Amino acid sequence: MAKQSRDSSPQARGRRLARIGSELWLEAGSVKKAATELMRRYPVICSLQAHRYACGLSQDQAAVRYNQMTGHQTSLGGTSINAWETWARERSRAGSAPSFTSLLILAAAYGGGPTGVAEEDVSPGDLVAEAYERLSVEDQLALKRYATINSASPPDTTTPAAEGQATEAAVATKTAGPHAAGSDFIITAPTVEYGNPDRLAYSLPNPTPGLLLNLDWASFGYGIERLIHQIKNLGRRTDVDACFGINEAGLVMATFLASAQFGRCPIGYLKCNKSRDFISLDKASMFPDLPDAPDIVLCDFEVKHADVVGFISREIRSHYPGAQIYFAVFGAMTKGKLEVDDFDDLTGANIMRAANFKAVFIAATMSPPGIEPPLELR
Repeated sequence: MAKQSRDSSPQARGRRLARIGSELWLEAGSVKKAATELMRRYPVICSLQAHRYACGLSQDQAAVRYNQMTGHQTSLGGTSINAWETWARERSRAGSAPSFTSLLILAAAYGGGPTGVAEEDVSPGDLVAEAYERLSVEDQLALKRYATINSASPPDTTTPAAEGQATEAAVATKTAGPHAAGSDFIITAPTVEYGNPDRLAYSLPNPTPGLLLNLDWASFGYGIERLIHQIKNLGRRTDVDACFGINEAGLVMATFLASAQFGRCPIGYLKCNKSRDFISLDKASMFPDLPDAPDIVLCDFEVKHADVVGFISREIRSHYPGAQIYFAVFGAMTKGKLEVDDFDDLTGANIMRAANFKAVFIAATMSPPGIEPPLELR
């Protein structure tokens, strides 16, 4: 019994995952690929942990590697690594967020792989992919700026004449047009009773990992058209009393859906103020007059890990008791590969299920750190 307890302890589990991570690194030859596979197999593992396990390191060993990267000008301990991973894993106030500079050092440390001598380019943004929005605004901007500069920088061997061309090409890939749409696939989603659960979605491959994928208006419109197609193919006529948009990007989606699909029904606006782990509703939000127990379509641009839709759905039901809510989202983040058939392969699956939506519509799937709407709508 004592042996079973030791084998199931957090330390034993960590050693086992580190062994698996090292084996995956040997198979894939990449820390990033090994980390992605670990997160696919073990969804409870955060990205910071997965990259450490892909290097076969304990928290104390990761701290030693960190201090080596700084030329031993730091004396970081395993408790700091634990605090960062706890913060990334939990949505409570436990742990503490790593700074931008700490993420840079960790990325370089984990780029060495299990041997410590590999030279893989690990993005600091990848380490906090699921917790990016919970970083301070300053660190978010620093990560975004770093990723932009890094993606636009040509190799050292680039000649001066080719340097401008390479930079222009890199910048051109930052905004993704209609060609950004990847393959179509079917994903089953929560639906109305006797309704069609199949959603014809598409993937949004990111040609610049670690950098937000910026969409243009054509891509934005294509996603909204896909949502309309799904609503029409629900298996029954869908009539609603209002369309609500979360923030400006969601408001644009709600406006299009209300006009094109729901006979210019009333439109509501929900402006969210986010501060680290907390969400509040701004007084600029607008709740139109609706009949009792209304049917509402709630629109959001993307779903990652933060429980924005859970908070918003509770706010809507407090204003409109008995409301039935349909949820339409442009981009849903996945736990691994982009083309998934199981709803639970989405990072926000549990959040959307807990919100008890009448049906869920998903235009596209995306990878970390996410997508940006046109003109940087929020």
